Amino acid sequence: MANSTGDNGTPDYVVDAGMTSGPEHAGRELELFKTAVEAVGEAILITGPELEPPGPRIEYVNPGFTHMTGYTLEEMLGRTPRVLQGPGTDRAVLARMRAALKAGHSFRAEAVNYRKDGTEYIVEWLITPVLDRDGHIVHWVSAQRDVTERRMAEAIQRRLHNEVNHRVNNTLAAVQSMALQTLQAAPCSEEVRTAFLSRLFALSRVHSLLARGHWTGVPLRDLALAQLGHHSGGNLGGIEISGPEMSLRPGAAIALGMVLHELAANAAVHGALSVPSGRVQLRWSIRSEAAGRLRMHWVEEGGPPVPSPPKHRGFGARLIERGLVQEVQAETRLLFKSAGVQCEIDAPLEVVAVAA
Repeated sequence: MANSTGDNGTPDYVVDAGMTSGPEHAGRELELFKTAVEAVGEAILITGPELEPPGPRIEYVNPGFTHMTGYTLEEMLGRTPRVLQGPGTDRAVLARMRAALKAGHSFRAEAVNYRKDGTEYIVEWLITPVLDRDGHIVHWVSAQRDVTERRMAEAIQRRLHNEVNHRVNNTLAAVQSMALQTLQAAPCSEEVRTAFLSRLFALSRVHSLLARGHWTGVPLRDLALAQLGHHSGGNLGGIEISGPEMSLRPGAAIALGMVLHELAANAAVHGALSVPSGRVQLRWSIRSEAAGRLRMHWVEEGGPPVPSPPKHRGFGARLIERGLVQEVQAETRLLFKSAGVQCEIDAPLEVVAVAA
């Protein structure tokens, strides 16, 4: 038995009678094949080629199939795989399967099946045609796997993620409400009140991105668009964002997200985003030496002239110059050039990036 590649890239198995040297050799090959199929952990089902109702007849099932379904080889011989189907089986999946098999293609899918005792299970299968020397289909081989426990675990994980997201959003909403009520009665300026609430909303935007990614990571480009887009009123015409695709770890996403917020907020009030002619460039690159590093550049141009570096470092400057060192072990430089504010961030890739 040799194999070739079908139209969809999966192997089609070809029965080549010319490769055998007689019945004895063919018998040894058959025994070898049976031994191999019975040894594998996957459930294997082999049928004849016919697809018209009532469907292909089962010619062989291995012990893995018996263990998965409860049906023995003797009970399945001559029957069709429809015996495994029931009210929970997705008919649309079966229709796609029939269409693929009629075209002579392999087919991979999942569906609800039923064991001999009537219990449901979710099966993942790959059906592959076996061809003779003339290219005619003589058998279908189906490798099957019970994925019920995996799918149940994934469903539980999704529910836990949704619950965490719900609670985080509720907590942030409560904090924002309390902050708003507290600041309304507090003896502080409107500027302080606005800055504080703006930071809370910036943190909320980062958490929304983390929730969307189930807290596994945030694409750096999405993070930049969310924070910069907010301060540009959704108009990114004066903002250039460029860099390779990469996903940030949750902690790094929060730290860098807040830094981008501070830079964008300052640019919107005092810098390049405060005038129509201003431009902001945010670029990042990955340096490959050693373990690799992420290097980010923030450059403002065309805004109001920047005065000499301020003597007092505000929250944003302290966050960039000190906070990133603690959060992501970054090396940072914040430059107040006359043409516009510039910021450089250099952080170890293993700390900030999700492993590929």
